Amino acid sequence: MAFAGKVWRLLVGIKDGLSLVFLLLFFMALYAVLTARPSPAQVREGALLLELDGVVVEEKSPLDPLSVLLSGQEPITEFQSRDLVRAIDEAADDDRIKAIVLDMTSFLGGGQVHLQDIGEALDRARAAKKPVLTYAVAYGDDAMMLAAHASEVWVDPLGGAVIAGPGGSNLYFGQLLENLRVNARIYKVGEYKSAVEPYSRAGMSPAARENYEALYGSLWEEWQANVKKARPQLDLARVTGQPAEWIAASDGDMATAALEAGLVDKLGGKIEFGERVAEIAGADTWDDTPGSFAHTDLDPWLADSEPEAPGKTIGVVTIAGTIVDGDAGPGTAGGDRIRDLLIDALDDDLAALVVRVDSPGGSVLASEEIRRGILRHKAKEIPIVVSMANMAASGGYWVSTPADRIFAEPETITGSIGIFAVIPTFEETAAEWGVTADGVRTTPLSGQPDIIGGFTPEIDAILQSSIENGYRSFLTRVAESRNLTPERVDAIGQGRVWDGGTARQIGLVDQYGGLDDAVAWAAQQAKLEEGDWHVEFLGQEVQPYDSLIRQLIAGQASANARGGDVFALVARREQALLGQVAGDIERLLLVRGMQAYCLECPRPAAARAADPGPQGWLAKLIAFIG
Repeated sequence: MAFAGKVWRLLVGIKDGLSLVFLLLFFMALYAVLTARPSPAQVREGALLLELDGVVVEEKSPLDPLSVLLSGQEPITEFQSRDLVRAIDEAADDDRIKAIVLDMTSFLGGGQVHLQDIGEALDRARAAKKPVLTYAVAYGDDAMMLAAHASEVWVDPLGGAVIAGPGGSNLYFGQLLENLRVNARIYKVGEYKSAVEPYSRAGMSPAARENYEALYGSLWEEWQANVKKARPQLDLARVTGQPAEWIAASDGDMATAALEAGLVDKLGGKIEFGERVAEIAGADTWDDTPGSFAHTDLDPWLADSEPEAPGKTIGVVTIAGTIVDGDAGPGTAGGDRIRDLLIDALDDDLAALVVRVDSPGGSVLASEEIRRGILRHKAKEIPIVVSMANMAASGGYWVSTPADRIFAEPETITGSIGIFAVIPTFEETAAEWGVTADGVRTTPLSGQPDIIGGFTPEIDAILQSSIENGYRSFLTRVAESRNLTPERVDAIGQGRVWDGGTARQIGLVDQYGGLDDAVAWAAQQAKLEEGDWHVEFLGQEVQPYDSLIRQLIAGQASANARGGDVFALVARREQALLGQVAGDIERLLLVRGMQAYCLECPRPAAARAADPGPQGWLAKLIAFIG
């Protein structure tokens, strides 16, 4: 028996040892898969295929693997604008690439400045004799802005195109809050600061309407000018001026209508499109599926074309998304996170700092934290340059004030110099249900703020004074930065939003130009010669397990597949409206302190694409009413 016991213990020990070995090998393999990066060896002769099945953004958001896997929903794919531009520019000069192909079947859009940058890169590729071909089932405004730069635009015969232009409706909850007896206490400075209007009015104020009409009118003019320049044969006046008559002339066949109006060049399905690409780029020797063609995908192409990093470093810090307190991001501008990035970069001996802003603003406190971080670099007497992307408004302009020079595009949305706060109180709601508040105060501020019993006049006055002081601070920062008087800044401030062209005329912007122009100016000011410097983006890269997670849940997410025909485009816009409801309610319920936020700024494409379905926004509404 003793011998048998020893043999048993030996076998158990071997089993435990093997279990540990296999467990170790499993985690090593898992680590290898999660940290795997695209291989340049996957680059081959043929087309560069840009399958834009998501949104174009300034900065990618990280994936939370656990949350994504538990939700079972495929996360929205994000493409950094600068990555797409670099990929296209590299392809233009590479003999292995015979054509550039954009598959926009599931494209969800992007900001106007980003799309114009990509379009200009496509123009450079065409000038280098590289054909550019696009395919989609349905083209909307954003997809058409890219397709206009293509040499061949294809659409599915069952698809079409819809050009809507900027604008639309905002939702106003003033009457709802009154019916619910909720007191939305509004503290603001600025005649044009319309971010609070949804909680106090039943419709747009005359001042807000004036601002919206001027802003969206300018953006629409820029969109039309860019598209018509790229595609002169397009009868845009008919498409946008008489859309019903235009479609009716083709008996409701939207694809034929798009062809006759010059929106597209060819009608054909995915297979016919692929066969056309194969005529140019060659057949796919790895895949004999109908419609396949030789190609290289975006990720391995970027891995193959990593830029060199010679000489001095010009740092670029990205402020993208709503500015919030804390460590949020990338993709959201967490004030503490960006401040810490700037502090860490103080030891990097930067030759210059470029601040890339693509934000509608947000928390005043977080904006100030970021501004102070930028000022630490300015104290080292290096050039500080701001490059504005789609928007740099309100808090996005606050963080821009330390700049030596500000670059923007005509389509950039900026300004919105104003501050507000909204705090809901429920004294009337509670009283209606028989709940009242009573007690003893030793001072007018005892027990304040009291969201059930209501605010005293003193706390109301203090909160409004705080907002007014914050606005004066905003004016002072802008005045000192732009060499203007506070009175002049107040005249162009008051919460008013400006397009980039007007902002340049009134002194809020120095010159037109994109990120490359801002970097080149910074290098010149730092007295760096061409080839003696490189650009480094501050912060962490998005984790490499992104693509693995998408593959793991792709099968589960088929029910939520994106893309579709023109009706799918309409449905996505309806879903965006539901997301707007959720966002408005969230801004009311979650009091975040003083806000420098631009309501007029279009919601970022990533936010629109990630809008919750009916269950998500309805849950927020029920929580609000309850």
